[in-house]
Amino acid sequence: MDYSYEYQPDPVSTILSIVIGVIAIVGLWATFVKAGRPGWAAIIPIFNIYTLVKTAGRPGWWTILFFIPIVNFVIHIIVSLDVAKRFGKSGVFGFFLLFLLGFIGYPIIGFGKAQYSGSTNTY
Repeated sequence: MDYSYEYQPDPVSTILSIVIGVIAIVGLWATFVKAGRPGWAAIIPIFNIYTLVKTAGRPGWWTILFFIPIVNFVIHIIVSLDVAKRFGKSGVFGFFLLFLLGFIGYPIIGFGKAQYSGSTNTY
């Protein structure tokens, strides 16, 4: 019996994933710029988490908590709620559109009329 299997990626899924990824990066970039942070931080791994944590008004060491299994879900929810609050959005917006559907929520914040109400101090 031949149990060999060759994976053939679906081109539609691949293109859709790339499009969603680009939308998420562009939205996060615009959100960072609106918050007075460097937009390019959205494309630097780990530094983008640090920048998001600082945008939420939390201490930078919270970035480490994103690397602890299970704890990272709780911290990500808290940071999403805090970012939503800093931009004058509700907790429902923070949970559903920033935590669950960030590729939709961050472009809404970044390109919408929301104003950042937190500190724009640098790191």
